[in-house]
Amino acid sequence: MNEETLNMSLRKFLKKVGVTAQHAIEEAVREAHSRGSLKGGEKLPAMARITLGGTTLDLVIEGDIELG
Repeated sequence: MNEETLNMSLRKFLKKVGVTAQHAIEEAVREAHSRGSLKGGEKLPAMARITLGGTTLDLVIEGDIELG
């Protein structure tokens, strides 16, 4: 296994996850706000799950998205 290749590939994947998730969350919040489902000031619970084929990894990350 090449550690440098793993590191670069992992960074590329995580960047894609971060950018894609941010855009999707922003769009969902704007849509809900325009429908009147969100007023602003809410704290929305969020969860992300990452699995990795060929391994037993099943990572769940939980947190809150604050609308301020």
